Amino acid sequence: MNEKYLRYVRQNRKKIGVSIVIVIFLIALGINIFHIIQSNSSLIPSNKTVYVAGDGSGNFTCDGNDDQVEINQALAEVAENPQFSTVHLKGPHTYVISDTIFIGNDTVLEGDPTAVIELEDNADWPSSKPLITQLDSAGIYGVTIKGFEINGNHDKNEDEKRGEGYYNMIYFLNSEDIQVHDMYMHDGHGDGLRVEKSSNIQFYNNKVYKLGHDGLYAIDCQNVEAWNNTITCRTNSGLRIWNSNHIKFHDNVIDSFYDWSAGGPGIQIQKTTSVMNDIEVYNNTIHNTYGPGIWLIGYGHSYSKEEAQNVYIHHNIFYSTGTNPSIDWVGGIVTSGFDSIIENNVFDGIYHAAVIHMYPPSSTGLDNSIDLSPRGTGYKTIVCNNIIVDTQKRPKDSNETGYAVINYLPSTHTFVLENNCLYNNVGGNYKNANSTTDLYVNPLFVNQSKHDYHLKSNSPCIGAGYTSPDSSKELGEGGHQINIGRYS
Repeated sequence: MNEKYLRYVRQNRKKIGVSIVIVIFLIALGINIFHIIQSNSSLIPSNKTVYVAGDGSGNFTCDGNDDQVEINQALAEVAENPQFSTVHLKGPHTYVISDTIFIGNDTVLEGDPTAVIELEDNADWPSSKPLITQLDSAGIYGVTIKGFEINGNHDKNEDEKRGEGYYNMIYFLNSEDIQVHDMYMHDGHGDGLRVEKSSNIQFYNNKVYKLGHDGLYAIDCQNVEAWNNTITCRTNSGLRIWNSNHIKFHDNVIDSFYDWSAGGPGIQIQKTTSVMNDIEVYNNTIHNTYGPGIWLIGYGHSYSKEEAQNVYIHHNIFYSTGTNPSIDWVGGIVTSGFDSIIENNVFDGIYHAAVIHMYPPSSTGLDNSIDLSPRGTGYKTIVCNNIIVDTQKRPKDSNETGYAVINYLPSTHTFVLENNCLYNNVGGNYKNANSTTDLYVNPLFVNQSKHDYHLKSNSPCIGAGYTSPDSSKELGEGGHQINIGRYS
């Protein structure tokens, strides 16, 4: 047995020696690789995050010129390696881009509040080329963009007009599960977030200032929610939907930058071809808008009333909306082509009227050759439990304006007015509308000049709200009858 073993060892000595050498080599190589990696720690993403910086402290370093190159390299790393999920832009640094940034599936693009993506000077991009968009043109899913600043650099790119598709900040098509939040987006030519044919969109906690089109623009989308945004419009709307459904816009503050080009409504709800029958707008404060506070418009091809109903606008505050001196379709809420409920809102110092049935004849920001008249008849707007005070005449063609409620479309649209409080409206209470249950008294706000629209304890609006017999919301907290106004 021993002789046999010795013979085996002699025959395989060379192979054993080679194996030992290989093992020693691999161990040494591993040690060297370890030292190389240790000395170049920036090559190792940590906590599933790839870092981009301007000072050399990240995995990729930008120098303030063509910075989309390194950002796209970082995003490609995340897209190609499932163990990574996030690209983080470190601040303070301004990342100047000369081309589009592309983001892939299941990816977070985040940054410090002091990290700024800025469009280069004199970019000369074609229309419809966005700053940030999807890696796959067919559509993506599971994307979050959060935490940093986008500067559209409007004043250094004034060769292009606002509102014509130039330099939209974020754009998605045929995509799902998109979140954009805690961003500061400002001074742009186009939209802040534009989404088309997409679903499950969340837009929240953003500051949007002086863009060239809409803050959020959703076209042919489903399940869109926007909340806790502060938006100052320059050219068009703060929040806008077109042919989209299952919408919630709530707890936003929207106003306008006062300028000759300051644009349209705070919120725009627009229908041509798709079903729009589940839309809720609530708890917003909309003030000093150039156009209407909210604009509902249905037009184009004929459609059944069931396609444009159940728009529920409630518990909002509107003040000083409709300041534009160049258009006549200003007001609090301007609507046509929809059935809606307008309930428990406050309208203070609105220009033209608080609630109006009309459609713009021209100069809407849409193609002026389009006929904006609704195709159907029998549209109904229920207006109940609202406080409407101090309505002013509109700046343009002011005669016969300044009412609480105006119906310019009595042959096709009707109002149902229940238990509203109307007070001190300069033109009067109604034009082509009436009510048997409205109150005409001072609502006694806590502090109207400071826009505190809570009711004093002796307000006649306390407990005076309309309650529908089949409404689950007919009683307030504690079982008492609801109040008129925002705080019911």
